[in-house]
Amino acid sequence: MDFQIREAISANMKGNSATDIREVVEDAIKRGEEHLLPGLGVFFEKWWKMADDTKRDSVLNELATAFK
Repeated sequence: MDFQIREAISANMKGNSATDIREVVEDAIKRGEEHLLPGLGVFFEKWWKMADDTKRDSVLNELATAFK
């Protein structure tokens, strides 16, 4: 089976509001299931591609702090 997780997640999330997306992210984190991590990675990838360097640097600094 040639399953493309990026395409599937993008199709499932298309047209969702910020509230809908927040609920998906919070549910995935709350459940803590490893198989949900790739989906969160797709969210991050989508964001990364549209963010400018200032936003990216800000998030990278926040992540560096979170992993201290």
